[in-house]
Amino acid sequence: MKTTIDSPKRRQPVSRIKYDTDYCAGQDNVKIWGLDIHNPVFGISVSLILLFIILTLIFPEGAKTVLTQARGWSINHFDWLFMAGCNLFVLFCLILLVLPVGKIRLGGVDAIPEFSTLSWFSMLFAAGMGIGLMFWSVAEPVAYYTDWYGTPLNVAPRTEDGRTLALSATMYHWGLHPWAIYAVVGLALAFFAYNKGLPLTIRSVFYPIFGKRCWGTLGNIIDILAVLATIFGLATSLGFGAQQAAGGLSHLFGISNGLGTQIAFIVVVTMIAIISVSRGLDGGVKILSNINMLMAGALIALVIVVGPTLSIFQTVGTITKGYVENFIPLSNWVGRQDTEWFHGWTVFYWAWWVSWSPFVGMFIAQVSKGRTVREFVTAVLLIPTLVTVLWMSVMGGTALEQATHGVGELANGISDVSKAMFQMFDHLPMTFLLSTLGIVLVLLFFVTSSDSGSLVIDSITAGGKTDVPTAQRILWASLEGVIAIALLLGGGDQALTALQAGAITTGLPFTLVLILMCWSLYRGLATEKHLY
Repeated sequence: MKTTIDSPKRRQPVSRIKYDTDYCAGQDNVKIWGLDIHNPVFGISVSLILLFIILTLIFPEGAKTVLTQARGWSINHFDWLFMAGCNLFVLFCLILLVLPVGKIRLGGVDAIPEFSTLSWFSMLFAAGMGIGLMFWSVAEPVAYYTDWYGTPLNVAPRTEDGRTLALSATMYHWGLHPWAIYAVVGLALAFFAYNKGLPLTIRSVFYPIFGKRCWGTLGNIIDILAVLATIFGLATSLGFGAQQAAGGLSHLFGISNGLGTQIAFIVVVTMIAIISVSRGLDGGVKILSNINMLMAGALIALVIVVGPTLSIFQTVGTITKGYVENFIPLSNWVGRQDTEWFHGWTVFYWAWWVSWSPFVGMFIAQVSKGRTVREFVTAVLLIPTLVTVLWMSVMGGTALEQATHGVGELANGISDVSKAMFQMFDHLPMTFLLSTLGIVLVLLFFVTSSDSGSLVIDSITAGGKTDVPTAQRILWASLEGVIAIALLLGGGDQALTALQAGAITTGLPFTLVLILMCWSLYRGLATEKHLY
């Protein structure tokens, strides 16, 4: 049976697109060993992941060389694609805010949100940014200010202009662009799943373009690419989290910052993630996300009180003004003179955000039923950007205050990214409390990212089903930890470098996928004209 995707009783359709609504989530699944899996996607994804692990363990130097060269090729030859694509995503989301389609409700006119606004925002923010902000909010602006691998727009380091641009460039990397990427994927998935009745998986988004081919080989390729992008992005962040937690424990308690400490962190994270993911969204991820936001708020409040309070409030204005003034120059890729910085930071970040987009976008879609398009874009694009302004003002502003006045290790630049935040805390009152909160937040932020990532990969490899056996969610949560540990044992820092390169390389083809996704979402929203 085929049904049109518009309501003929109210208004004639603006599109001839028809949906095969007989296809349902998990239709092509097989059940084996208590699992409910989409065989081509699950089998091929697991095989490719295991192959990557084996080759990295056996040939660590070779794997690092190949992936690093692939990363360099992707960045050097397709910097224009990353930049143009990510600029397009910001523009697309801002247009959706003002168009009449903003009135469309995800799930239909009678849909009701499943989570409170605070819990909803806590979950999407913890999944999309938490662990990264903990790692880079101190190190990145200090790196730019002190000329650690170049400065943005070739500004002179250790000057007042250099300080302003260091804050602006950091905010640029964590502001509208990454959240626009997440918003495009999340909104597209939520719309086609809740308003059109298609499976909650990446392939469904392209039905207006490819039709029934989405349920065949083409769709399998799209979903496999999404799984690989997600696993690379998560594993890279787990490596960063392990480094920062181990660095914090070493700095605070003198515990060895070696491989054993990092593996112990991963084991603890994995165990907590297994418990949380087995409890589902309501019983696990939502609770941890709410705790995350409360503790993050407490950390920020403490730094404001015991840190350079007046300077922090002034930095809010500096970042906001600098972000607006430098938005266009930093978004331009033509004729840039700061090529080393531009490729090493901005293009790297854009590719990394794109590689994270299947995981974060699908998770946001899972928790966003009942919201209007305008409410969705506002919460996913604008509010996180405002929160990030505050976070960067407090953490980055305090760090630069120390660096500019010759206080502590940060005055000499970045020697160890994993310890930068704790080095800043050393020169504030209540050092032990701040550092302890920082370590706990690193742990919890990664648990929530791991949880949401496991739920997303599980849904993709189950053909879009969300009510899969608990054992299946536990499998993916465990596999993430096993992958990270195996790579650390096999290659240490080289393994992390290989994973970073893998994430960037995966981001290249997925940028094209996201551009197509914008067009497909536009076509789908256009058929809902009778609702506004």
